[in-house]
Amino acid sequence: MGERTETSARVTSQRETLDLGHAPVTDGAFARWLADKAGQVLLRVRDEMGYGDAAALKAAGDKAAHDLMRAELARWRPADAVLSEEDDHARAAWRDGEPGSVRPERLSAGRVWIVDPLDGTREFSEEGRSDWAVHVALWTADCGSPACLAAGAVAMPAQHRTIATDHAPAYPPLPLESATGGPIRIAASRTRPPAFVTALAEELGAELVPMGSAGVKIAAVINGDADAYVHAGGQYEWDSAAPVAVALATGLHASRIDGSTLRYNEADPKLPDLVVCRKDLAPRLLAALQRHLPSQ
Repeated sequence: MGERTETSARVTSQRETLDLGHAPVTDGAFARWLADKAGQVLLRVRDEMGYGDAAALKAAGDKAAHDLMRAELARWRPADAVLSEEDDHARAAWRDGEPGSVRPERLSAGRVWIVDPLDGTREFSEEGRSDWAVHVALWTADCGSPACLAAGAVAMPAQHRTIATDHAPAYPPLPLESATGGPIRIAASRTRPPAFVTALAEELGAELVPMGSAGVKIAAVINGDADAYVHAGGQYEWDSAAPVAVALATGLHASRIDGSTLRYNEADPKLPDLVVCRKDLAPRLLAALQRHLPSQ
């Protein structure tokens, strides 16, 4: 017990003394900056705590990144609302007229930062794994951008890589395998790929590429390491907002699996399904999905 307390104190001390510098003014650069700073903290937590207690490491990482992001958003964007996975009652759906229900402040805000301080806690807690991420996205009410996402950044700290809308990645080139009739590569969960995704892959003759967090999977599509990412069965807005913002800025297709528009800052933050893919694959993929949609 004493050793864990000492470790926690060292992690806290390092986080407090981390040089955060001056935040960028533009929203896209700020999203990248904030994701990178949270990533630095997560790497330090990993180094300090080690991998002997996975549950403690996950909890410490979530808290450290969340606390930093909340503090920096309060400091540099005090007028904006925030939706973080680690907020109390973050998953609660607000329903108008429900007794005792308090309307979340974010639903009346013109600007809302949607953040996931640590996407892929399982991978974060496993030594040697780098497929975890930090998500930062900005939703705006004026909807001047697709899905009303004005900025976004996905930091992959253990890969020393960040993708963001301030300098959106180039559209991924068509892989040689696809150009010559090779299989479509679909990024899928390494531990629990949904049954319908397996059936979809069989119909399309696709190859499932296992990897960790949702952000890393969408990043793989953005980078051209996969052709598509399909998910159904339970996610929230913070799981996809940042990587979707970058994917849309890159020029990729992103929608619900029925083809409808992805919507953020909703009264119910649950956003259970999505597909991100190359635009040339979207019609074929969406048509096949209609034959394999999980029962609602």
